[in-house]
Amino acid sequence: MNREDNIIKGKSIADAIGEELKLDSAQFFQKTAMKPKLSVVIVGDDPAALFYVRMIEKSCQKVNFDFEKHALSGQTTEEQLLDLLDQLNKDRAVHGIIVQTPLPKPINEDKIREALSPAKDVDCFNPVNMGKLAMGNPDFLPCTPDAVFEILKREKIEVEGKHVVIVGRSSVVGKPLALILLLKIPNANATVTICHSRTKDLASFTRKGDIVVAAAGSIRLIKGEMIKEGTIVIDVGTNEEEGKLVGDVDFEEVSPLASKITPVPGGVGPITNMMLMKNTLLAAERQLLR
Repeated sequence: MNREDNIIKGKSIADAIGEELKLDSAQFFQKTAMKPKLSVVIVGDDPAALFYVRMIEKSCQKVNFDFEKHALSGQTTEEQLLDLLDQLNKDRAVHGIIVQTPLPKPINEDKIREALSPAKDVDCFNPVNMGKLAMGNPDFLPCTPDAVFEILKREKIEVEGKHVVIVGRSSVVGKPLALILLLKIPNANATVTICHSRTKDLASFTRKGDIVVAAAGSIRLIKGEMIKEGTIVIDVGTNEEEGKLVGDVDFEEVSPLASKITPVPGGVGPITNMMLMKNTLLAAERQLLR
């Protein structure tokens, strides 16, 4: 196998989704004379959060969505943030809302999650949307897990009945991804194992996986000896090392063994923002076309 043949090119997938969303957005505009609109709220000046917001803005521009940023100072109070969310929840011109984390410590993040309208919660921040996913009847899928799901679909990777091992149990990736892959829908119906930092003999689990998803936030955690030949490997890790972005998978060791593998950067990341755009359009359609 050529070294490049098994690499999943996330940017190409994201570009294809973007072109599809452009067409869908144009059709939405014809019906409503409005563009889908996403509002992003950021509190403080965390560099990683600011970078992510810039990427969201660029994604909105690519698919012809309206974008607005509410940049609040790090001294913003919980009451002020709740007041802003109340305004955005009531604003009929706003279809999707994201509250960028982390939030300054005096602000109760759980209270902010609960204040966000589930109908505009395009990143599944509100526990109502996570609860619907857990019950098997989701309104929206969380964007990063949905990006993984989209990769599996577009790469025509068989999931039904396969053993998927997810390394990482966060509420952002690990848990919701497990719930998605357990859904009784096409391209899901997997057998799922979740591992984490307290799992004993992690390699004994990952070697049994037909598909291994690394989402633990630990640099090069997954080594070649932990993967059987022919495994699908999806690396969701985004770690910084000497100024460079690196994943949770030791790419040099694992790539020769994997039948397909996502790189970092250039794998899951570009698709995540397109899933956010997809959810924003879906939210707009539900609010204006129902």
